[in-house]
Amino acid sequence: MLILGIDPGTAITGYGLVDTRRGREVLITYGVITTPAEMEMPLRLFKIQSELSAIINEFKPEAAAVEDIFYHRNAKTVITVAQARGVALCTLAASGIKTAEYTPLQVKQAVVGYGGADKKQVQSMVKYILKLDHIPRPDDAADALAVAICHAHNLRHINI
Repeated sequence: MLILGIDPGTAITGYGLVDTRRGREVLITYGVITTPAEMEMPLRLFKIQSELSAIINEFKPEAAAVEDIFYHRNAKTVITVAQARGVALCTLAASGIKTAEYTPLQVKQAVVGYGGADKKQVQSMVKYILKLDHIPRPDDAADALAVAICHAHNLRHINI
């Protein structure tokens, strides 16, 4: 099953596609959608939607997973991330892709086995699970791959 993972953000939205083959995850592609800070918010959100739609049209994922908002002390940051997250969820829904949502804690538990894992531990496990020779960069792309892996693991447990 081809799974699209998304780490939403207004400045940088990470995406990663993994395929599940014989009980393991295989990397298909990953990257980021970026928007410049000086761009008006409606145009930034439209760019995220347009580029995410293009990725969906090119790869045709069968499932998707989006990371839930990580609480931040800065309310403005939470609001802008929520807007990008909403655009991602709406784009996925419009494409008819069944979508799951996971908290950062759930992603860490699924990928590392420990909810208190730090970012470097998660990235190292993404590298290990996908049998890569390097940690995916930037961080947002690695985080999106972790979300896709989390969903693959949860689907495997549901189907057991």
